[in-house]
Amino acid sequence: MSATDYHVGAAKIDITPNFPVRLSGYGVRRDEADTVEQRIWAKALAIRNGAESPAVLITVDNCGVPDYITEDVAAELEQNADIPREQFVICSTHTHSAPYLAGVLRTLFGVPVPEAHQGNIDRYTHELTDKLKQVAKSALADLCPASLAWGEGRVGFANNRRTEGGPVDHALPMLRAVGADGELRAVLTSYACHCTTLGGDFNAVCGDWAGYASSYIEADYPDATALVAIGCAGDANPAPRAGLNFARQHGHAIAAEVNRLLGSDLATIRGRLRGQVKRIDLPFDKIPARQEWEERVAQGGAIGYHAQAQLDRLNRGESLQTTLSYPVQIWNFADELAVVFLPGEVVVDYSIRLKRECDASRLWVNAYCNDVPCYIPSKRILKEGGYEGEGAMIYYDRPTRFAPAVEDMIIRAVHELLPETFRVDSL
Repeated sequence: MSATDYHVGAAKIDITPNFPVRLSGYGVRRDEADTVEQRIWAKALAIRNGAESPAVLITVDNCGVPDYITEDVAAELEQNADIPREQFVICSTHTHSAPYLAGVLRTLFGVPVPEAHQGNIDRYTHELTDKLKQVAKSALADLCPASLAWGEGRVGFANNRRTEGGPVDHALPMLRAVGADGELRAVLTSYACHCTTLGGDFNAVCGDWAGYASSYIEADYPDATALVAIGCAGDANPAPRAGLNFARQHGHAIAAEVNRLLGSDLATIRGRLRGQVKRIDLPFDKIPARQEWEERVAQGGAIGYHAQAQLDRLNRGESLQTTLSYPVQIWNFADELAVVFLPGEVVVDYSIRLKRECDASRLWVNAYCNDVPCYIPSKRILKEGGYEGEGAMIYYDRPTRFAPAVEDMIIRAVHELLPETFRVDSL
């Protein structure tokens, strides 16, 4: 395949709510947001190899797009646009200043959501789902001859939030699409850092640093679409982290590095794009007995509310969840580049391990993809405990922490999907 055998299309759609709606990400914030600091977007990138079926990637300014929405949009595109499921992916930016979606972080607030608030949540969820279908189809309608290239830079504002000086992934991979006329058509980049520069006392719609980064890139290249995704950021926060000025500062840092990469000698991509998906069932640890749930209810607060939700299921004769369905996805451009898409709030240990066990010079690892069901801790973090290891499960309405086997299961699934030539032991 020559460098011009690709067709690339890009599109974006405004997903800013035009009515009050609760924002996601912080349980203490329970009032509906009725102001907009920055408009938020869903953006789509479509790539076709010659006569092959296209692939579509969508980035969404939201804390977490759930599996059921991803599968709804995927089914629509498979039926009406010939997009195989394995060649469709949704990446959430994980901004904590976007609308709460139905079915995500179901016990986030520690109290029931008022009926009127739930009505607006359901309305926004429905409208967003429709807009995701629209933006994907718009990107497909925009397909034009283009060349692809990629490179990797570095940005330094991510900080390990569990351990001072702890591990982080400062890599900034970037994919560039240039049209046959030589003009930039689209940029896709990702960075492993929580989109939480804005705290729980901020109650306005905003894309946080990821939203500012994409807006700054598009200001520099008005005819291009800039898509920003998130890496394995489960245990990384932006630093400093104290409001809008720092969100803009971090956005500028991303945009400046993208500009530098665009002016550098990038690696041309010529290989055929192939997508694959493998669902695995991640086991939870031992599920608490009814008596323990009853004791937790007595504690009150978020812990008590979560426990009551589990008791309510048992009282309805339902079984508590023992495994989590987890779709691992890979896109690889022959042997030139492999892009990993992992669901959930994946901690940095996964990126570090994959880059150690595979050829890091050709590997791009994303998280918050296709679903954000909870944190995905490593063996190390499960052993240490804490928020990412177990505490956050009460907000995601999961019955307990994961079993220690989950890290090896996820890594094994990635290896099974990657071409063997990406493994270090095959080089």
